[in-house]
Amino acid sequence: MTARHPSNTDGASWSIDDIPFGALAHEQVRDDQRLFYILASASFIEITSDLYARNLIEFFHRDGDVVEWLRQGWEKEELRHGVALKRYVQTAWPDFDWEAAYRSFLPDFAQFCTVEQLADTPALEMAARCVVETGTAAFYRMLSELSREPVLKQLAANICADEVRHYKHFYRHFLRYRAIERPGRTAVLRTIWNRTVEIEAEDALYAFRALYRARNPNTEFRQKDYEDYRNGVLQLSRCHFPRRMAIKMLLKPLDLNGAVGGLALATATSAAHFLLLRYAGRLPDASLNRITPTNERLTPLLRTSS
Repeated sequence: MTARHPSNTDGASWSIDDIPFGALAHEQVRDDQRLFYILASASFIEITSDLYARNLIEFFHRDGDVVEWLRQGWEKEELRHGVALKRYVQTAWPDFDWEAAYRSFLPDFAQFCTVEQLADTPALEMAARCVVETGTAAFYRMLSELSREPVLKQLAANICADEVRHYKHFYRHFLRYRAIERPGRTAVLRTIWNRTVEIEAEDALYAFRALYRARNPNTEFRQKDYEDYRNGVLQLSRCHFPRRMAIKMLLKPLDLNGAVGGLALATATSAAHFLLLRYAGRLPDASLNRITPTNERLTPLLRTSS
């Protein structure tokens, strides 16, 4: 896929030309292998947003307003994120062959990124999109706040602002479809849970594997390599993941405030903490067996669902 430079006509307050890549402080990032994998992985996923957009446009093809925004707004901005992150990676690590590694990543990822992976109904898919935008907004906010490198700090802050705005768009459409479909709170919660688990389970692994093989051509990739990387990311997210912001965004589609009692709100908040820890990579797969949408921990919430 050829990376594009989308026009800045869709609501974003910045363009790629606004980012001073030439001022990048190389000495602050060149030896940070963990940061390399984080940013290169993000560039792969963001720059492949045309696949996501294609699936969503097919899914919502009867809704002209949604389709227009996906084409003219969301897709262009997501591609801009990918192009900007790609340029940052190529500037910070000029010896890395980004194009070759991306060619290795794309076929595996394309098989996973299909319209069949979307939720059962438009309302539930809009709730799922809110989950994705919550995760990305929180991730880029954390990256911006942690970064000592000024160019990355600016770039991550710009992307975070875009992702928050995208969340608001998807949430607005969720409310519209919810009024039509009237999904139960149980269905919305299950959708939030499933999409949160899927985020960490697929695209990050595919991206890391392609990058690892490109960086280590004479070494066989092992699952442990990815687990070691993920454990390193834990150290960043353990104290710095913006949980309060993410919890608020994640719970919003459940419409708990005022609709149910404090116990249900506390229960859902507790479950959301586990979802966000999973997104940040802090929970091993076995932990998923302890808390699920049908677990007794969520009983008070499910009883109040419509």
